[in-house]
Amino acid sequence: MSPDSCCTWQRQPRPERIALKTVTPLTLKALLELLPETYTPADRDLVQHAYRVAEKAHAGQKRVSGEPYLNHCLAVASILTEYRMPADVIAAALLHDTVEDTGIAYEALLGEFGEGIANLVHSVTKLTHLPRVSRGGEESPLAEEEVTAGYGLEPEQLRNRKRALSIETLRKTFLAMGDDVRVVLIKLADRLHNMRTLGAFKDSKRRRIAQETMDIFAPLANRLGMWQIKWELEDLAFRYINPDKYKEIASRLDERRETRESQMQQIVERLERLLRDTGLKAEIYGRPKHIYSIYKKMTEKGKPFDLVRDIRAVRLIVPDVPACYAALGVIHTHWRPIPNEFDDYIAAPKDNFYQSLHTAVIYDDGKPVEVQIRTPGMDENAEFGIAAHWRYKEGGQRDKYDERINWLRKLMEWRTDVDDAQEFVDTMKTDVFKDRVYIFTPRGDIIDMPAGSTPVDFAYHVHTDIGNRCRGAKVNGKLMPLDYELKTGEQVEILTTKQGGPSRDWLNTSLGLVRTQRARSKIKAWFKRQNREKNLAEGRSLLEREIQRLGLPQVDDQGIEKLAQGFDRRADELYVALGCGDLHLGRVINRLLEAKQSDEMLVVVPPTSEPVSTDAVDVLGVKDLLTNFARCCNPTPGDEIIGFITRGRGVSIHRQDCPNILRNHDRERLVKVTWGEKVRTYPVPIRISAFDRQGLMGDVSTLLNTEGINILNVEVDVSKNLAELRLTVEVRDIAQLSRILTRIENLPNVLEAQRVRAG
Repeated sequence: MSPDSCCTWQRQPRPERIALKTVTPLTLKALLELLPETYTPADRDLVQHAYRVAEKAHAGQKRVSGEPYLNHCLAVASILTEYRMPADVIAAALLHDTVEDTGIAYEALLGEFGEGIANLVHSVTKLTHLPRVSRGGEESPLAEEEVTAGYGLEPEQLRNRKRALSIETLRKTFLAMGDDVRVVLIKLADRLHNMRTLGAFKDSKRRRIAQETMDIFAPLANRLGMWQIKWELEDLAFRYINPDKYKEIASRLDERRETRESQMQQIVERLERLLRDTGLKAEIYGRPKHIYSIYKKMTEKGKPFDLVRDIRAVRLIVPDVPACYAALGVIHTHWRPIPNEFDDYIAAPKDNFYQSLHTAVIYDDGKPVEVQIRTPGMDENAEFGIAAHWRYKEGGQRDKYDERINWLRKLMEWRTDVDDAQEFVDTMKTDVFKDRVYIFTPRGDIIDMPAGSTPVDFAYHVHTDIGNRCRGAKVNGKLMPLDYELKTGEQVEILTTKQGGPSRDWLNTSLGLVRTQRARSKIKAWFKRQNREKNLAEGRSLLEREIQRLGLPQVDDQGIEKLAQGFDRRADELYVALGCGDLHLGRVINRLLEAKQSDEMLVVVPPTSEPVSTDAVDVLGVKDLLTNFARCCNPTPGDEIIGFITRGRGVSIHRQDCPNILRNHDRERLVKVTWGEKVRTYPVPIRISAFDRQGLMGDVSTLLNTEGINILNVEVDVSKNLAELRLTVEVRDIAQLSRILTRIENLPNVLEAQRVRAG
């Protein structure tokens, strides 16, 4: 072997990817050329047959951009060829929209292609039921006003319905992920091409789809270890979510491209000489520059563009693991490593099986350079993740496929316990997409949990019975509160009682005692096993008490029935769901507030001008008047409010159930008002009843301080070991008030905390 060949150890050339991939229409011939060489003639015939069926089904249909719809099917299939997916997956990709958007039924696909492909297509299909115009004409989906008329929905209701359908689609995608990962790979390819062609949509839709991509699909690709798709989805989404910052970073990269490329060439050549002298084989190239990752480092570390380290970064591909560490030694010998910038993901792989050595050094010019070192297998795994399974012909890395699938299913073992689509998607973000922490039991066993987990989560992870009887925890031998966030390497011992069950407060998300769905579902299961009548009574008591505690108007039976219908339940089912923890009290209160705000005001003066924005409210019908909040009822955002035109003091804002308003007979001076958008705080009187003890007021004050809440006034009355604290606090809205009242009631010796009603 010649000296020059040492550092050009042969693999497929890997040019640096800087720009986003351009989208060019494909043909069947081009797709066939992209298919893996391992395909048999029968495999190629299957792909061609699927293409012909899709071509006929989508004949005349166009995308919003005006291009033939078949181009999208070809693009999705071509993305999957990069992962060397088998022929049935490529065929399913070509057919993935036929059941949804054409006249082809599932049964027809079943007869034409068999159960395997038909089920793949069926699983990928978006299960929405809004009427659509055929893509055969110039029209895209029905105009919003047409769909609204067809369903009798207002535009805002329609948008909410579409959002709910979108969330339900995501839930079904995640459910499918645990059963057949190929479904999710098709879904990711579908989303990637949609993002590449997102420019054809109006701005509001682009932003919505981009945000969903950033929140759901990019983290999903990351969790599956599919770096290629992850970085492109992030950059494409960032382009529409924050276009100004995207253009700024892109232009900064572009204006210095020649200088940076010259510097990178010098760095690569220097590394080649050093490794050649030590006899190490390596492929060296500049790492791709991803705009969103640069932005994240700028914001997370508070650094300007010039100090973000991975703007200058190289990757070394070496033959084996010993060579990784040998190359690291060479680099650290010649350049000074930057403290706290070395990570060994070979010895301790990331939870999504990613392996590599990461370091950053100060180069000859005094500026940082980031370096990644890995083997070819690690590189394949990093780029293609779980899909790397199909890129190996036999043995080797393929053996890890079952391990990955089992790991994925374990992360989602709660998935059949959650029916609510929004809760399901929120749980994916916390239990699956988050990074992991590794906690030790007292016996030295390692428990893998989502970052942010608490001792209660840990207790349920160890055993359901331990979770139910958990009453405290020691972390590294010290007693810690149950809302403590566990960190990697800590040892946790759970303190239990001999009998009993979980507290309902554990399901209160604002308290942060339980952060994982695994624990939450087990707590709910415990309450479900209790007597139905007990849950019904408990749920009724919870709702009535919360309404009273927040000082909200009481709701009659008809109002409760209407409220329950919003959750697709009857009134008694609503109470049972609240009682057993299936339905969070905060969601019910928020829905109640929304329903009340949509009802008619007591008296409405027809508007004669545009709303006038003040510090707190918008006044309709009257212009340029001062506003002030009535001290008799202290209205807070979330309350129904009304304005009263005073003599010489502008408009006085009252709660609608304020006794002074109800007793007032001068109705012509009432005006309609709504809460404005400007954020501010509002004084609210609250009363706390407790058994008196030393430090009680100090604990209340500390709690309010941690919530960032100012105390305007304090009165304390103690009688026969009972203390009554009357405070006036400044809060932003009803939600914050509810949270602090709940937290106060969880303090030792506190019996009750509630808002003081007007009167």
